[in-house]
Amino acid sequence: MHNEAGPTVSKAGRKAGGVTMEEDQDALDLAADWADISQGLKKDLGPQLYGQWIKPIQLGSFDKDTGTLDLFLPTEFSANWVADRFAERLSLAWKIARSEVRQVRIAVHPRRRALPGLNMPGLRMPGDAASAAPRTGLPNGSTQGMAPHMAPDMAGGFASGLDPSLTFAEFVAGSANVLALNAAQRMAALEIPQFSPLYLKASTGQGKTHLLHAIGHAFAANRPGARIFYCSAERFMVEFVSAMRQNEMIEFKSRLRGFDLLLVDDIQFIIGKSSTQEEFLHTIDALLGAGKRLVVAADRAPQALDGVEQRLLSRLSMGLVADIQPADIELRRKILDARLARYANNQVPSDVVEFLSRTISRNVRELVGGLNKLIAYAQLTGQPISLQLAEEQLTDILSANRRRITIDEIQRTVCQFYRVDRSEMASKRRARAVVRPRQVAMYLAKVLTPRSYPEIGRKFGGRDHSTVIHAVRLIEDLRTRDADMDGDVRTLLRQLED
Repeated sequence: MHNEAGPTVSKAGRKAGGVTMEEDQDALDLAADWADISQGLKKDLGPQLYGQWIKPIQLGSFDKDTGTLDLFLPTEFSANWVADRFAERLSLAWKIARSEVRQVRIAVHPRRRALPGLNMPGLRMPGDAASAAPRTGLPNGSTQGMAPHMAPDMAGGFASGLDPSLTFAEFVAGSANVLALNAAQRMAALEIPQFSPLYLKASTGQGKTHLLHAIGHAFAANRPGARIFYCSAERFMVEFVSAMRQNEMIEFKSRLRGFDLLLVDDIQFIIGKSSTQEEFLHTIDALLGAGKRLVVAADRAPQALDGVEQRLLSRLSMGLVADIQPADIELRRKILDARLARYANNQVPSDVVEFLSRTISRNVRELVGGLNKLIAYAQLTGQPISLQLAEEQLTDILSANRRRITIDEIQRTVCQFYRVDRSEMASKRRARAVVRPRQVAMYLAKVLTPRSYPEIGRKFGGRDHSTVIHAVRLIEDLRTRDADMDGDVRTLLRQLED
């Protein structure tokens, strides 16, 4: 490259502010890749989720030696939320975009920037022209340029922060969540519920946030013109502190208490903030005193909230505390079936669905995320979905969920079930009464343990890996054609996983 002020500068010497032009180009390439990836995510997730969680992501540095790419978010809450829900999707997208990216690390931005548009636009009431017009620069009533999570309806109602995909129609019911689901539907109905507030308690990824959004959608459908607001406890605290600093507490209280339905997620994060607890307590009293509705969600029961003031604890406990238990295997199967029904060309074999439902048991979010990752990988690479592909691509999820069942335990259980001697697992006998239990044990060893085919073969009298593969495929096939065999395997799986 020639410079008017002097001769050609060598590549090693081309720097601007200490950054080489090669590094500059790398940064541009990363930015271009991120533009493509983020546009794809926008199509997949919709503008609302994209605008709230993906758009604020900033590219950090890329370490070529380790293959680690940093993605930054402005707050710890948003970083944790994105890492919990989108880490695998982001990692897969980056690996496909550029092969040298082996790991994506999601963290808080070192400078902890403020979220753009964090002034709680949802707290602006319909017709609040004095505050809305200057912010948008648009005529009153115009929705152009509004925050993507702010959705006024045709009758002047107002629903803020709701994810359009999280409705009652999309919620899969089972024995683990039926109480919470019924309570949520009552809270959204026209009739005044017999309890208030509703407190949804569940560990991470079991569906409490889904129910919060579903209540909002159903309440809006039942009451045209209703004013509804969903927020996280962190957002509530941020806005409360901001209002105090700007001497706008009167406006803050007035707007917050003007809602017909208030939905607050992750209430455990409000604990320990005495002034925020005090304001939240007054808000609860004002809403309930006016006959309005409040739903909160947390990852623990009210009595287990550390640092909560007794008065606030009393208010949170005075309604109904609905517990969502971890999804059992039947519910996990139903969730996967419901998710697969969305795909016109469903190419996920039944044995893979069974494998996922049995092995990913910690929470529903991981279960659905694992399925989505598997389908996305198969579509992007053209590989057919199989048990082997599931094990290869979902290693981290599977290892985190698996109870450490051993091959010895499997052999012992199978021998007791079929009433054969334990020594037959390693013997050379070919009698059907011995061969079939041995094949079932090999199949279960592959499904329930991380052992490879050769490793399994060695535990069965030093058999070749091809013998194990044959046994696994045979039992898979028999389960689809022979109800007795399928019943035997299901019984053994229950015994081993209990």
